[in-house]
Amino acid sequence: MIAREVPQLGPTHDLTLPDTSERTLGNGLTVIAIRRPSVPLVEVRLRLPFAEADLPGTSLLTQTLFSGTTTLSTVDIAAALQSVGGALGAGADPDRLLISGNALVDGLPRLLSVLADVLNNATYPADEVGTERDRLVDRIQVAQSQPAHLARVALLKRVYGDHPYAVQTPTPEEVKEVTPEQLLGLHAERVHPNGSILVLVGDIAPEAAIGEVETALGSWAGNGLEVTLPPAPALVPGPVTLVDRPGSVQSSLRLALPGVPRTHPDHAALQLANLIFGGYFSSRWVENIREDKGYTYGPHSLIEHSVAGTVLVVSAEVATEVTGPALLETWYELGRLANLPPRQEELDQARQYALGTLQLGMSTQAGLAGLTSTYAGYGLRLEYLAQHAVLLERASLDEVAAAAAKYLAPARGVTVVLGDAERIEAPLAGLAPVTLSA
Repeated sequence: MIAREVPQLGPTHDLTLPDTSERTLGNGLTVIAIRRPSVPLVEVRLRLPFAEADLPGTSLLTQTLFSGTTTLSTVDIAAALQSVGGALGAGADPDRLLISGNALVDGLPRLLSVLADVLNNATYPADEVGTERDRLVDRIQVAQSQPAHLARVALLKRVYGDHPYAVQTPTPEEVKEVTPEQLLGLHAERVHPNGSILVLVGDIAPEAAIGEVETALGSWAGNGLEVTLPPAPALVPGPVTLVDRPGSVQSSLRLALPGVPRTHPDHAALQLANLIFGGYFSSRWVENIREDKGYTYGPHSLIEHSVAGTVLVVSAEVATEVTGPALLETWYELGRLANLPPRQEELDQARQYALGTLQLGMSTQAGLAGLTSTYAGYGLRLEYLAQHAVLLERASLDEVAAAAAKYLAPARGVTVVLGDAERIEAPLAGLAPVTLSA
């Protein structure tokens, strides 16, 4: 094979922001409309504050929100949306309920009409709730057999303790107890316009689109319950938490390290340091345990932002027999970056990836709608992305090295391993103290 020289990185380009219109309606709903005329569609994202909402109820509500209203059945809703080339669906996390969808541009009024009917008049029919409840129970039971899910559950418990973020999936037994009446009560309590944010992105006239929203949703009323989460607890380093999964042929490694919110002065430098460590395919950690040693196929690390706190999560699935060596190499790469500055070419490549990913995320209507909705939930607007791009561009080698030293040292984090304790406890105990967890 003839070796070929890797081409030099190309120049970065300034982030260009689209024109945006924003208005807060009289009922407290904030509407953000952005013109992006690439295709004749409009993307819709409605974010509702849902912190500390009843977890089993929320999980089922997302599955049954579009099951019927006082005037439309679930079939009627689907037909109405399909008639304008559209769709709507719902999901939730510990901070929000998110309704997402799209439609042909000229179908926006119809989509908004259906959305308004659902927000104001959802009925949660007993037969639909029963069907979706059974499906949700099945999905949770399947998840409970998956190592990645179990490792995630254990990590959340270890990181957050008694904080509401500690439990993010209900048990099948809890879901089985949810009734249509509970869903109606949860809807009345938490599905309200005040503090909610609706984002529209597409081939639209922004001000006219906001007018259409006001026509459809201006009468959506109710202040509902407002909840402010307590700050997430600081990470408390300690022994490796070993969760026993007898007979498992692989181990799930999870580490949580300190993170900072998007508005923190260290955020850009930490993002680059994480990329150099394990945040993309060309990172040190991936090169070490995937390419060089073959311990795992898809290791990754990412910064997880939530309203109440931020952590950096490191994840890998490895064969049982290499659990100890894989964890050792993970700690080694974290410690090496925390103590030795990266090379300039490493930083340049990570910077190019970060800026390119930012540009790519804004290149489609759906991506732009998702980013706008996500950042709006933290009180930020698209101007933040332009400012962040500048910070990424200007972050120096010294700043990235300082962020790595401050946040990525393994002694500052927590480690959770899910696997066959009989086979991996001794190798792990050779590296650090171990606490066995059920």
